Amino acid sequence: MPRLVVVLSMLLALGAMTTSASAAPVEPFELRGPTLRGPNFDLKSQQGRVVMVVYWSTGCAVCLDKLPELRRNLAGWAHQPFDLVMVSLDKSEGDWRRYEQLLAITQPKAAQRGVTLWGGSPGFSHSLHTRPTQLPLTLVFGPDGREHLRVAGRIPPEAWDTVAELLP
Repeated sequence: MPRLVVVLSMLLALGAMTTSASAAPVEPFELRGPTLRGPNFDLKSQQGRVVMVVYWSTGCAVCLDKLPELRRNLAGWAHQPFDLVMVSLDKSEGDWRRYEQLLAITQPKAAQRGVTLWGGSPGFSHSLHTRPTQLPLTLVFGPDGREHLRVAGRIPPEAWDTVAELLP
């Protein structure tokens, strides 16, 4: 029995050393590019704010179903340090712009729309190395700039709980 305890202790110690030795610092997530309304957006400039980034496309039914809910929540938290950034991964800039034009007619308040970017714009860059296999892809960043949540597919209510917990 004592021999088993010694072996287990050694394995636990080795595991702890391996974990701490292989833990590399996480690079900050990069997201920047021109917005629909013109000025450039840079995620790094959002320090001190909670930011939800949603990758979507007009060809994604789940995305189109969830976008109004995202905008309603943005409007409800208008006086909080919270930003909604929607990144269109449409292959055609025209598809994205037509959708945004229709949205501007039906929801003219820009504050309800958040920041919108097109992933194909010159000057657009982000830390995702490949196109997400499932949309929407939702990332939540805390005031410290660290990623706190990543969800592929339908945005669960727990995502909003994470946002609420990160707000001051």
